[in-house]
Amino acid sequence: MDERERRQRHPQEQAQDELARRFEAHRTHLRAVAYRMLGSLAEADDAVQETWLRLSRVDGAEVENLAAWLRTVLSRICLDMLRSRTSRREDPVGQRVPDRPWGAGDERAAGDPEGEAVLVDSVGRAMLVVLDTLAPAERVAFVLHDMFAVPFDRIAPLVGRSPVTTKKLASRARQRVRGITDVPGAELDRHRAVVDAFLAASRGGDLDGLLAVLAPDVVRRADPQALPGGAATEVRGAREVARETVYFGRRSRSAETALVNGAVGVVVAPHGRLLYALTCTVEGDRIAAFEVIADPERLRGLDIAVLGGPAT
Repeated sequence: MDERERRQRHPQEQAQDELARRFEAHRTHLRAVAYRMLGSLAEADDAVQETWLRLSRVDGAEVENLAAWLRTVLSRICLDMLRSRTSRREDPVGQRVPDRPWGAGDERAAGDPEGEAVLVDSVGRAMLVVLDTLAPAERVAFVLHDMFAVPFDRIAPLVGRSPVTTKKLASRARQRVRGITDVPGAELDRHRAVVDAFLAASRGGDLDGLLAVLAPDVVRRADPQALPGGAATEVRGAREVARETVYFGRRSRSAETALVNGAVGVVVAPHGRLLYALTCTVEGDRIAAFEVIADPERLRGLDIAVLGGPAT
């Protein structure tokens, strides 16, 4: 279309095109906000699309602060989706990712696996797992304030609370995210270094690296749901555990260290959805035992939090 044809177009069409252009400039940010609120790329894209549909029905000239308007509308849409999810009693643990043996091939995200992988890495698997445990209003308040620095007085109308109550919602969520541990800081850091080394060796299929971080008499226990048919629920000895870990090592690509029941452990969360958790016993500079928890009831009973500091 040349310049003369563009000038001849109806002014309303030109205005709509300009509004669409302005919206596209915010799409990436809106997608990031929606993903943190919903934990699902497909649902996040649905929420962003619904935000555009609502914007397309208004006069763009009347929207003074487009970024704030879009964030407000998107947040309300996400909150409605979270509440609808809760009312359906949807359980995020073990439901959205099909059960597969520990170490089976990574599940492929539908539509945009590369885009989802980037989003998962930007948020963190442990963070996504913990966010899924929050009530809808807590999640919205925490995401907007702690992740995107939105003031509480702007969040309050979205969740239907006062600014003071909204601040309390975010505070409760923050406590869940950080978790509680009785392990002293230096010891916690040492345990994390050991578990990080275990994960790094597992990802790389490094048998010698695993043997270096596993105690000679290490014990691996696992729920039957985490294993292929006929596999032993208990394996003893560093070499046997290391060989099994190398064989099942692809699953560690979806693994991340986390605080599990107050100690350093691991969450295995393809696409940010909790599939397994590992509780680890560290003695000295080696893992003396670990358990792979896959039973949904047991997973629901775990206290999982984000482990602060740099991750490997």
